[in-house]
Amino acid sequence: MARVAARGNAPADYLALGDSYTIGEGVEDDQRWPVQLAAALRTRGLAIAHPHIIARSGWTTDELSAAIDEEQAQGQLQPPYGLVSLQIGVNDQYRGRSVDEFSGQFSRLLDRAIEFAGGEPAHVLVVSIPDWGTTPFAQASGRDRTHIAREIDQFNAAAEAFCHQRGVTWVDITDLTRVPQLTHLLVADSLHPSDEMYTLWAVRIQAAIPA
Repeated sequence: MARVAARGNAPADYLALGDSYTIGEGVEDDQRWPVQLAAALRTRGLAIAHPHIIARSGWTTDELSAAIDEEQAQGQLQPPYGLVSLQIGVNDQYRGRSVDEFSGQFSRLLDRAIEFAGGEPAHVLVVSIPDWGTTPFAQASGRDRTHIAREIDQFNAAAEAFCHQRGVTWVDITDLTRVPQLTHLLVADSLHPSDEMYTLWAVRIQAAIPA
């Protein structure tokens, strides 16, 4: 279980690292899942600040790492954070990168996330890669949905193994993206989740964080 660490009497700072899913492509800012998560934790009495999000649509693991480097160089990061979340890898899979290449990049990112949490793995959580192969976008692109699912499972298995090795909480939301009739849970691009889907994610993620 992940834990939120307060900084004295101030709310815990929250750093959310990721790609289009973390930035909430196609939804309002307050409907991004990290923002929904922080709001839900506050209703449970956990003092946590609005998340500082480093994420952009299309980012791969190495691109996220480069963006972190840039924010560090600009002095925009202020560790230690009381909570750090990481969700990355779908674009590595989409671009045809191997599991081995992803694993090396992900492992380094996970170590950085732990560093940002003050060296405390208990204050870090990783969210699994959704299965975009179930979407109308994937169907229209002519991609093999079974192949996509198999690769995403492999990427997730690799990431989960690193989490267990480091003592980091792993939250699997992939099954939520494999429901029948997914269309009503997507935004207009028929690829990215709607606010309703992000709410489902936030509910599951907050369940991994004790009061």
